[in-house]
Amino acid sequence: MTHRVINFYAGPAGLPLPALERAQQELLDFAGTGMSVMEVSHRSKEYDAVHEEALALTRELMGLPDNYKVLLLQGGAHLSFGMIPLNLLRGGRKADYIVTGNWAEKATKEAKLVAGDHVRVAASTKDEKFARLPKASELKIGEDSAFVHFTSNNTVEGTQWKEFPKTDKPYVCDMSSDIMWRPFDVSQFGLIYAGAQKNLGPSGVTLTIIREDFLEMCEASDLPSYLRYKLHAEKNSLYNTPPTFGIYILRNVLAYNKSIGGLKAIETANRKKGELLYGCIDRHAGFYKGFVTEKADRSLMNVDFFLPTPELDDTFVKEAKKAGMVGLKGYRDIGGIRVSTYNAVSVQDVETLVGFMDEFVRRNG
Repeated sequence: MTHRVINFYAGPAGLPLPALERAQQELLDFAGTGMSVMEVSHRSKEYDAVHEEALALTRELMGLPDNYKVLLLQGGAHLSFGMIPLNLLRGGRKADYIVTGNWAEKATKEAKLVAGDHVRVAASTKDEKFARLPKASELKIGEDSAFVHFTSNNTVEGTQWKEFPKTDKPYVCDMSSDIMWRPFDVSQFGLIYAGAQKNLGPSGVTLTIIREDFLEMCEASDLPSYLRYKLHAEKNSLYNTPPTFGIYILRNVLAYNKSIGGLKAIETANRKKGELLYGCIDRHAGFYKGFVTEKADRSLMNVDFFLPTPELDDTFVKEAKKAGMVGLKGYRDIGGIRVSTYNAVSVQDVETLVGFMDEFVRRNG
């Protein structure tokens, strides 16, 4: 097999090797068609089986009740930022947005373009460079709020809601970078959306989960057809030609996730990776400095830290690459190091990185 590196990129990110090997085996002759899945009609029975399996596996792994619809859309979180207010903030409805990072801020900006002052900021930690999440006492949520929007994991800054915001209002949530990292109760969520390219599959697929009462709020017949959630639900995500290969890979990943024990097993591995990595950072606290100021807010998907100098940051990235680990350079607006430990990153991968980090301190501390 071709040599593979340990992939810590923030997205598009690494995928489970068995999911890729399955695609490799079927690439030239999918399901006995004599074609790849990329060449098969999206109306064919062969592709339909993949499509339906991806939807069913999503429902099974996440434990979705019958009153939720699963949609396989395009446009990433960026398109969803606009689709949500276009569909849900009609007839004078208002919503509160919690601004906790780069992507949460973009979601709020796009929503305001659509709904103006009907979009309110419930809390923001921008003045602290988004280095922590707001406390429950800081949230200002209106009684007339149709939903509270938040970003479950902040990919850039490395914060994550382990406990969801305290409110009795329905949630709308961008879960692009931590979807399916653990089991959770979906009942308070009116809508969940997630670009697949960080934790589920390749770029090009946006997994969207919408509760039926929220779907009924989407009376948007004056919108361009593709922007209507109701239409996609009615057409089973086949209104237009879907990203068939992306959905095929998504199916492969979900099938693999089921085979290893589902989200409970994935959560156990993710928590172990966090213990290893943050344990190393804390053990060498005089050398590695975390970006996040509150330990309870630390992400188990994206870990940001700095070395004593920018020059050492650069050396760390270069030497790690020589050792077979890539994607460790920090986000351009923050700098330092960012380690993305999504579901496809194994405990062994993180153990390798931690060994490298310990040795790097020994040689440079």
